[in-house]
Amino acid sequence: MASYRIEFAASAEKDLRHLAPALVANILQRIEALEDDPTPRRSQKVRGTERTYRLRVGDYRVIYELDSGARVILVYHIRHRREVYRQL
Repeated sequence: MASYRIEFAASAEKDLRHLAPALVANILQRIEALEDDPTPRRSQKVRGTERTYRLRVGDYRVIYELDSGARVILVYHIRHRREVYRQL
């Protein structure tokens, strides 16, 4: 049984629509793994924030917020590494 619930912001859903299907499958697999381990070894906390993390998936970054109290992971952005930090 998964311990965390994953939710996608509208911006993350939009980001996924612009990616290749093979890449989307890989990214979704890594996001689903967050249900059991919300801070995997390869994730890093985003500087200057309290609950925002980034997960590297090849050249792409998944930006998500971890709410431990409600046990929810909210995925905000899934973008190429050169673009993802411009709006944070």
